Amino acid sequence: MSLPRSDYDPRRVCLNPFPDLNLNFGKHRRTIGIYLAGALFALANWTFLDAAILSAHAHAPYGDPQIPPLVHVQFVDWVPGICSLLGMLIINLIDKDRIRGDDYGDSTAVWRARLFLFIGFAFMAGGLAGSVSLLVLKYVMMDYPEQFTYYGYANVSQNVALMLSSVVLWIAQSAQTEYDYSLTL
Repeated sequence: MSLPRSDYDPRRVCLNPFPDLNLNFGKHRRTIGIYLAGALFALANWTFLDAAILSAHAHAPYGDPQIPPLVHVQFVDWVPGICSLLGMLIINLIDKDRIRGDDYGDSTAVWRARLFLFIGFAFMAGGLAGSVSLLVLKYVMMDYPEQFTYYGYANVSQNVALMLSSVVLWIAQSAQTEYDYSLTL
C-alpha cells in the first residue's frame, strides 16, 4: 500500500485536478453571465428555426423528378422546445430568496418555490428527453438522408442550449452585484 501524496485532499472528487481558471471579471461578472445566457437562448432558437425553415422549403434538386421531401418539421417537433422554454421561464421567474428561505414570510412559500423549481426542471428534462426520443424514432431509425436528420439534431441542440442558458442565467442572477451589500452581523 502506498502513502498518499502530500498534496492529496480526501475531499476531492476527481483524481485529476481541473485547471485553475482564475477568471476574475470583477464587477461585470453578472452582466457577462446574463449576456451569455441571452446568446445561448438566441442560438438555441435560431438552430431550430433554421431547421424549420429549411424543412418548409425542402424540395428535390433542380432537374430531378419532383419527388416530395421524405419528412417535414411538424408540430410534434415543436413540443420539446416549447416544454423547455416553459421550464426555463418557470425556473427563472422564481425568487431566489424564497428557495433559500432568507425572507421571513410564510413558511409554505419556501416549499412552494421549491416545488415550482422542480416543475420547471421537470419541464426542461421532459423537453430534452422528448427531443432525443424524437431524433431517434423519427429521424435516425427511419434511415433518412443526413439532410433530414439535421432537423432532429437541431431539435436536440435547441433543448441543450436552452438548458445551458437557464443554468447560466440562474448562476448570473444569483451572483451579487457591486450594489448589493451584505449587512449581516
